[in-house]
Amino acid sequence: MKLLRTPDDRFTDLTDFPYDPHYVDLSDGVRVAYVEAGEGPPVLLLHGEPSWSYLYRTMIPVLADAGFRAIAPDLVGFGRSDKPVSKDDHSYARHVGWMRELAFDVLDLRDVTLVGQDWGGLIGLRLVAENADRFAAVVAANTGLPTGDTRMPDVWWAFREAVEKAPVLDIGRFVQSGCRTKLAPEVLAAYNAPFPNETYKSGPRAMPGLVPNSPDDPATEANRAAWATLTKLDLPFLCAFSDSDPITGPMSPILQRTMAGAAGLEHPVIANAGHFLQEDAGVALAEAVVRFRVT
Repeated sequence: MKLLRTPDDRFTDLTDFPYDPHYVDLSDGVRVAYVEAGEGPPVLLLHGEPSWSYLYRTMIPVLADAGFRAIAPDLVGFGRSDKPVSKDDHSYARHVGWMRELAFDVLDLRDVTLVGQDWGGLIGLRLVAENADRFAAVVAANTGLPTGDTRMPDVWWAFREAVEKAPVLDIGRFVQSGCRTKLAPEVLAAYNAPFPNETYKSGPRAMPGLVPNSPDDPATEANRAAWATLTKLDLPFLCAFSDSDPITGPMSPILQRTMAGAAGLEHPVIANAGHFLQEDAGVALAEAVVRFRVT
């Protein structure tokens, strides 16, 4: 596997992101980056496509101040983590394995609260189902666990086609398209920072094609097994979806009624927020996580 590593100088002077990166070399030679702040029970913050841990910059201090250890990794192919050159080096199973090795084999996290959005949920919910003894709670935020048995919404297919056909993939523009608020130029620059040129973008290019969209997808069997486990798992499960996400919005009521740990909970709706609710209302989402975990 040929890997690229974004030069450090691409990450200098990031607005509102003062956290020093930590690096871990995984068993297959891939280096994964993460940031963290605070002490206490761990909260694992998993981002999705095409963002990176910068997405959690307004949430990390809220969680740390509330007595949690907020840990935000960069998925392989994103942020400061190594970037496979070939799209073929990305698979759903590999991404689950990379995050599993980081969280459990290296960091040895226990009593974890997962916060998963977009692909952070697709990966994180698999981690929970397959390593339930390591988790204390789950927060699903604008995400799901597709098996390919139900057609993805048209807006997702439009996004997938746009990513596939774009001669130059403008990462900042794609993040902006999933937000209600207008992002400042320096914020857009931060989302573009991990990708000096097109050769670094196999991760963002690959991820839409890894979402199971047919029953014979390579990830379908594992995701069906995860559903079977999660629906019976007596683990507190909070749905904290935004009010304006056409891609994942319909998943919230499904998760609320099918996940055993979701029963009896008051599931918040994060107001005035799009797909990237961490950008539009990160503090509100972080406060919802804190209320969930301390009450």
